[in-house]
Amino acid sequence: MPDRAWVRLPSGRRLDLLSPTPFDWTDADLATGLARTFRWGGHSAWPEPLSVAQHSLTVLALRRTRTRHRLTPVQELRELLHDADEGLINFDCISPLKPFLGEAFADLQARLSAAIATRYRLPSWTAEEKRAHKVVDVAAAAAEAVHVVGWTATEVRETLGIKAEVIAKDPLAVRYGDPPWRPWAPDVAAARFLEELTILQARV
Repeated sequence: MPDRAWVRLPSGRRLDLLSPTPFDWTDADLATGLARTFRWGGHSAWPEPLSVAQHSLTVLALRRTRTRHRLTPVQELRELLHDADEGLINFDCISPLKPFLGEAFADLQARLSAAIATRYRLPSWTAEEKRAHKVVDVAAAAAEAVHVVGWTATEVRETLGIKAEVIAKDPLAVRYGDPPWRPWAPDVAAARFLEELTILQARV
């Protein structure tokens, strides 16, 4: 075992990676971590990389518009936090690297996810909910690949193996008034994520 298995967060709290608890971070720590963790290995056709915080808000927005029944606040919270473990370790593993990380890293992710679920009182996904989430998560990935990273739609299908249609409309652009698909600066992403997290927790 390593001599030190904890990391210091911006709030000053210590996150124990071997035995995380729901009290190891603040909401602001999580928002900051997700805003400073980048999708697609940080590669971007824009001047800025795309944060996991912005991706999480995109997934929530898509899920809200693609459901026959309005989501409950806790369902929306679970969508927002679907990648929250990545913000606690500041790492979003790109697909080509995942096979090399092994079971130890998967166990670490599982421990963090369990602590997150406990802290925010997130219920387990039903099979139907998980399928619905996966559809929008993949749709977001396809759009990001084209509009953020610079893949072509053909490459998304044939090279990345993503079969989802590449959506043209950025679901966040109207709400925040930004150019469609442009990655946000980390401080902006953190503030917007934290605002949504705070609103949803108050409704649960």
